[in-house]
Amino acid sequence: MPAIFPGMNPYLEHPELFPGLHHLLISEIARFLSHRLRPKYRVAVEVRMYETTDDSSLLVGIPDVIVKNRQNANDIKNINVAVATPTPEPVKVTVPIPITIKEGYLEVKEVGTEQLVTTIEILSPTNKRPGKGRRTYEEKRAQVLGSRTNLLEIDLLRKGEPMPMFGDHIQSDYRILVALGNRRPVADLYAFNLPDVIPSFPLPLRSGDSEPVIDLQTLLNQVYEIYDYDLVIDYSQEPVPTLSESDAVWVDALLRQQGLR
Repeated sequence: MPAIFPGMNPYLEHPELFPGLHHLLISEIARFLSHRLRPKYRVAVEVRMYETTDDSSLLVGIPDVIVKNRQNANDIKNINVAVATPTPEPVKVTVPIPITIKEGYLEVKEVGTEQLVTTIEILSPTNKRPGKGRRTYEEKRAQVLGSRTNLLEIDLLRKGEPMPMFGDHIQSDYRILVALGNRRPVADLYAFNLPDVIPSFPLPLRSGDSEPVIDLQTLLNQVYEIYDYDLVIDYSQEPVPTLSESDAVWVDALLRQQGLR
């Protein structure tokens, strides 16, 4: 089925779907750029790995053990008689489980020198919530922003804390940041909301080089169609994370128009 949303599909933000989408979209961007960058540049898929704790088991539950004293009147009278202490029954608890997170990203490098020119990142849910995932990414981001490397940062997640930037008072669902190494601290921010078409943007390269324009909307739609996301999404249900009241009304009208509700 063709993509039905004009912009980002909020159902793709589901925590069970987005990690796979992240991987496929990174690969699709790499495929799109590969022949457009040669012969001066090449694009490489890299993986960032770190160990963290599964969010579903962040805390160790240590409940109080309550043992009922089943003494009767005869027990009270016969105080010299030894009474066996009842054995407490085990209680089910949840313990934190360390898991290894793998996050793909792209690097555009100069052929011959292998010098890093541009880093392309798609934010994951762990990048946007407190914890090791955000700290790890913020450290990587600071390294890139402190160098001459260009940064292209794509945020297709409504939930979570956006990446920090100064002078940004825009409230938006989604963001694309294009930060050129020779123009910082000034950068270009593409801010857009759920009903909007995802804006196209140039891939920053070295000054004077022709920069290919990335039509992220088309690439996202291709991933949706090629990998049959319509077969795993139940449009009769509300998306996760939940929508604002106005967005929920808009989505409901769109899905009814498409005959999906």
